[in-house]
Amino acid sequence: MAAPGLRNALLASAVIFGATAPIGAAYATDFSVLYRFCSKQNCSDGRWPNAGLISDVAGNLYGTTSAGGATCRLYGCGAVFKVAPDGTETVLHAFTAENDGSGPYGSLIADANGNLYGTTATGGSDGCGGIDYGCGTLFRVSAAGKEKVVYAFGGGSDGAYPMAGVVADKKGNLYGTTSDGGGGTQCIVQFGGCGTVFRIDRKGHETVLYAFSGGSDGANPLAGLIIDKAGNLFGTTAYGGNTSACNQGASPGCGTVFEIAADGTEKTLYAFNGGDDGWSPVASLSEDKDGNLYGTTEAGGSTTACNGVGCGIVFKVAPDGTETILYNFTGGNDGAHPAAGVLRDKRGNLYGTTLAGGAGGQGTVFRLSAKRGLSVLNAFTGDGGAPTANLLASPDKLLCGTTQLGSDGTVFQVKK
Repeated sequence: MAAPGLRNALLASAVIFGATAPIGAAYATDFSVLYRFCSKQNCSDGRWPNAGLISDVAGNLYGTTSAGGATCRLYGCGAVFKVAPDGTETVLHAFTAENDGSGPYGSLIADANGNLYGTTATGGSDGCGGIDYGCGTLFRVSAAGKEKVVYAFGGGSDGAYPMAGVVADKKGNLYGTTSDGGGGTQCIVQFGGCGTVFRIDRKGHETVLYAFSGGSDGANPLAGLIIDKAGNLFGTTAYGGNTSACNQGASPGCGTVFEIAADGTEKTLYAFNGGDDGWSPVASLSEDKDGNLYGTTEAGGSTTACNGVGCGIVFKVAPDGTETILYNFTGGNDGAHPAAGVLRDKRGNLYGTTLAGGAGGQGTVFRLSAKRGLSVLNAFTGDGGAPTANLLASPDKLLCGTTQLGSDGTVFQVKK
């Protein structure tokens, strides 16, 4: 599977640091942990949430864990969960690595009936090494917890290993990315291809809108998409683009920001160069009313920081492809290696997380303002850590998110 190798290395170092870090008070006083995973025997409540959260009108939070749940393999095959406002957690579905899939890494979306849609990175078919492994699925879980596989990826031209969630258009079509597959031969992957952008209609039929070649168009999209009113899709690839640089990942290249038009035409809006402009974008984007796109890179920026690879940046890409660096992380108290995208409010403030760095070395929650610069809202010090998912804004001026550390992951909230 085309895995985010840089993220895994950074997380491993965060885990080592966290093993000796003292457990203390949160950096911000307006921070609380709503739920700690692996609180039940055999981690039946889930383990290691990688994805962001969604909420309903009652304030319940919904998400996925990449492990835990049912007794499956070594660490469990993941779960879809609900956390009530009082912190009570309910597992809606525990994956088994059979036809239902295994290892959900992406966030969920919901329809008007309360059905939840998401992806699993593996499971679901006989491809990609057999049914116990599979090439991944797109699934639906009802409000009552009944799971149905909408589509099982085959690992060929249709794609393999979706690592992110999906978005929907007004007709109910679902759009997403696979990190592998697509039928090409240019990328260093298991089953051929550099990843795809796909559409699955309400009847479960898949159409590949674009298959990445691994060249200037990008390779291995690990993040989800955003969609505008005209049906254009925007996303990032972790590799590809400028293939003469950043030859440290699954494929050469420093990553791209791309656009897929409604007719499937692909355009590379920006190709990262691996220096001050950043490299390895692994998170989804956000957009303002003028069509500017905002995101993060895990590495790059000042290459004198973070052992020479750079600590990552927050960037803006204009509709004409011009990139602006909004913030360059230093690896100190401000954090390092943002693996999640940024949330933009009506005032133009950006909110996000870093995987590492901060006062406790286990990541931060930050706010970036054009007037005030970057403010750390929370630095994790044993109350969680290594957040890799986008934040969710709640009506009561709180930000909700997940961490992979802090036992085996948490759901937290922090005041804006």
